[in-house]
Order: sequence, then structure tokens, then C-alpha cells
Amino acid sequence: MMVNSIELFTGAGGLAMGMQMAGCHHRALIEWDKDSCDTLRGNITCGYPPAKDWNVIQSDVRRIDYSSFDFSIQLIAGGPPCQPFSLGGKHQAYNDRRDMFPEAVRAVRELKPKAFVFENVKGLLRKSFSTYFNYILLQLTYPDVVRKENETWIEHLANLEKLHTSGHYSGTKYNVVPRLLNAADYGVPQTRHRVVIVGFREDLGVEWSFPDGKYSREALLCSKYVTGEYWNVHKIATKKRTTPTQVDLKKAEQFAFKYAGEKEPPKPWRTVRDAICDLPDPECSVATSIPNHEFRPGARSYAGHTGSVLDEPSKTIKAGAHGVPGGENTVILDDGSVRYYTVRESARIQTFPDDYLFFGSWTESMRQIGNAVPVKLAQMIGESVVRELRRREE
Repeated sequence: MMVNSIELFTGAGGLAMGMQMAGCHHRALIEWDKDSCDTLRGNITCGYPPAKDWNVIQSDVRRIDYSSFDFSIQLIAGGPPCQPFSLGGKHQAYNDRRDMFPEAVRAVRELKPKAFVFENVKGLLRKSFSTYFNYILLQLTYPDVVRKENETWIEHLANLEKLHTSGHYSGTKYNVVPRLLNAADYGVPQTRHRVVIVGFREDLGVEWSFPDGKYSREALLCSKYVTGEYWNVHKIATKKRTTPTQVDLKKAEQFAFKYAGEKEPPKPWRTVRDAICDLPDPECSVATSIPNHEFRPGARSYAGHTGSVLDEPSKTIKAGAHGVPGGENTVILDDGSVRYYTVRESARIQTFPDDYLFFGSWTESMRQIGNAVPVKLAQMIGESVVRELRRREE
């Protein structure tokens, strides 16, 4: 059973691709940004198989009339623009015109899906935003309770709180579960903390929790400093291997003892080297045959922008909308030199398939990749949600 879905704020398609791999059939991908739409449509034109049936709607989501859809929707997914809550932004939240959570709530209210999945930045959990975050969750819980004209969001929040505590409500209600996740725990070669909000319509009677990550830092430490398997796989000479701290060595040994004899212990966090080791040096001639693998000069290291090391998960791939373009999107090579990630390397770190292409300049492509949800994280969350919907359908 395919789950009919729509994707809001699609961007370059990371969440959409992961949810599709999980069993969703996207009836519409809604995105207003021209460059992101060029990437989505470019992959359709190039014949990328998962994109062949994508229906890209280039529009401001505020202008979408959901009543015009001639199909039913079981799931809504999307990543409302994160700039209002980003730690690197201006932190305006509800005072920021880019806050699109009200539109996510409207889509839920008008389409009444069986479930939804929304993703946002860790900054949403900042103490200064805690009241507004609770407001978002209550709106998603009671989407039919619309904010009245001339009613402030604080007044609307108070009404939702009273309704929530009263126990008297007959409209559409969702059981909403948020959690802060680290993408590295789900096999993404990057430490990327994101808030994921999942909701199921209450009448379905679903009992659900987030799937556990199957990867861990301790497993990576064990692979390096107890078994040596990590270094052996990558053929790293002993003298070039990093030396563990006493704390890391102890964690590695404790992990080895705890899971000795276990058939399926947690897997090691994936590293930058794991992700890009088979790609050629972007400055060599062979690299020209690999799409999106062009060298970009000018990288340098300085305080606050020191780059990612090869034998750890990458630092968070950034959109480059603030600070130096590309932000932390550099890598420290074995010889100690620093260079920018290529677009293809960044796409791998976000777990996009190699045959998925990005269109536009390096800066524009990096913006799209930095704003994306890691495909593998989206897939693992999506599989858990879709599995429950299918079970209820059966």
C-alpha cells in the first residue's frame, strides 16, 4: 500500500526523497524557491527514477487552495523555513515573516491527514522560544481551533491551553510527539541535530514512538581503538592513526565489553572518510566525469570555522546564508590542508544518492543541500510512520 502524501517547503527534496523511499506517493511537492524547483525539475528531466512522477508546484504555500486537490492525502510532510529559529539567524520566531508553521497547521486543518511529519532546527528548542514551541504543538494537536481575527498568538495559546486541560473537544485532534534527533545516530555521516514533530490523528488509536538510532559514537570509538577495524578498512597506517583520549579509550572498551557476543550491536557512526573516500581528488582530471564534483578554491581555516576532520562525522552542513558563504563546509585533509567540500561530497554527507543532481552555482547548490533533511534520516522516520499507517489500514 502506497501512502498518498504531499510535501510542503520541499526545498531540494531530501525529506521528500526519504519519505518516498519509505513508501509515500507524493501527489504534490510545493516549493516557492526557483533554484530549488530547478533542481527538482532538473532531476525529473534527467530521468532520475524516483522523481519521474513528481508533481512540482512552484508557489508560495500561502496561496495553495487545498480544496482544489482531487485526491485524498494520508500524510503531510515538510520542513517549515528554519531561519526564524536558527541559531545562526536573527531569532525572530513568531515576529519573522518567514515563520511558516501557521501554514503547516492550515494544511493539516484542511486536509485532515492520518499523520504528519515536520522537521526544524534545534534552535526551536531554545529557552526563549519555549512558549512558542508549545503553541506550535497545541495548534497541531487542535488544528480546527483557528486563531480569530484581532486575536494575538498569546491569546490563542491561552484558549488552546484551556481546551487542552478541559477534556471537552469534539473536533479533529492529533496525538503529537516531538523529539530532538542527531542524524549521526541514524547512519548519516554528520552531527546534525534537528527537531522532528510527528502526529497521528487520534481516531486511529495509534501507539507510536520514534525509532531508535542504530549507530553510536561509542561503536565508532570501539572500531578505532579496540578492534582497529575502522583503520584497517580504510588502510590507514598505524603511525597515521589518531590517538584516543583516556576518556574515549575507556568508552571504547566499555562498549566492547557491553556488546561482546551480541548479534546486532549498534553500528559505528559514519565518518567523512566513510562518505567520500572513493571520490577522486576534485582537482584531478578524473573528477570532471563526476556530476557536481568541481573543485572550489579559496578555503581557509580560522576561529569558529575550522572544518571537519576525516575520521569523525562531518560538522553540520550549513546553507551559507550567514557568515562566510559555505560556513563550516570545509574538510581537513590528511596532509593538514583545508578545502571546501564539493557539492557531490556535501550531497553524500546529506545521504543524497550520487545520481541525484543539483543545479546552479556552488553557493546555490550548497544552500539547497544545507537546508535539506538528510535523506537517510527522513527514510528511517518515514518507514516507522508508514509502517504504522499500513498496519492500521490492514
